[in-house]
Amino acid sequence: MSSALDQLKTLTTVVADTGEFDLIKEFKPQDATTNPSLIFKAVAKFPDMLAEAIAYAKAHATGKDAQTELAMDKLSVMLGAKILEVVPGRVSTEIDARLSYDTDATIKRCLKLAALYDAIGVDWKKRVLFKIASTWQGIRAAEVLEQFGYHCNLTLLFSFAQAVACAEANVTLISPFVGRILDYYKKETGKNWDATPSEDPGVVSVKAIYEYYKKYDYKTIVMGASFRNINEIVELAGCDYLTISPQLLKELADSKVHIVAKLKADDAKKASVEKIHVCEKKFNWLMCNDPMATVKLAEGIRTFSKDIESLETMIREKL
Repeated sequence: MSSALDQLKTLTTVVADTGEFDLIKEFKPQDATTNPSLIFKAVAKFPDMLAEAIAYAKAHATGKDAQTELAMDKLSVMLGAKILEVVPGRVSTEIDARLSYDTDATIKRCLKLAALYDAIGVDWKKRVLFKIASTWQGIRAAEVLEQFGYHCNLTLLFSFAQAVACAEANVTLISPFVGRILDYYKKETGKNWDATPSEDPGVVSVKAIYEYYKKYDYKTIVMGASFRNINEIVELAGCDYLTISPQLLKELADSKVHIVAKLKADDAKKASVEKIHVCEKKFNWLMCNDPMATVKLAEGIRTFSKDIESLETMIREKL
């Protein structure tokens, strides 16, 4: 029998959640995703890349703040381009999480990243997803960007309200965070779902989103993310995309467990689920009534922001 990973690839597009090129080559995913935490780890292994980004910033910007920002963006683009050499599909490049509540600033930063990709000959319209946090402001930025060919990956997604708002904004892809949802409920309830992975709160959340999207013919791709164990992945086999860490990719590659499609578009079409519309007031109200989503969204933005600040500190010391 083929490995669980090979079986999964026949049902779902597998994405590597890493910036490490050797691991991407080993597991041969279709796409790859990055975030500030992953970039920080990659920089430790590839100091020459950081040096090149800093040299570029010094040559093309004036003042330490402007140089730091440009070096950060250049580093993200260089890493993205390097990943595109080893994946046949797309890479997700994250926009500064500190802009998550500023629609205009998010749009402007996206345009800068795209211009940097342009400058090195990467066809970002076909090969790059711009990662934006799923705040109301981030979703609105993505809605505008999508109209001009900038494909977006809406990340830090924890709620049905966020998912519906993203679908209505016609974003290319969403990344619901399965494992972080599980983390919250384990901490709050003291329970675990090891014996009943189909009832794992993160798994249940993604299934509901997938069902809703397929029922109402939304084209937005559902990409489950942030997994804690392979049982969660097995339960979401059949989902459009799944982005998986190297550790769990290895577990899947070493496993012979039989994988079957748990999510099927034809089954979702038959689901009894009401269609809703999410305006800003409803979005805020639904988020207000979802403590898990509210807490985890803010926590995720803070965590990514800290990693960005750590990178900036490293860059400033070398400028």
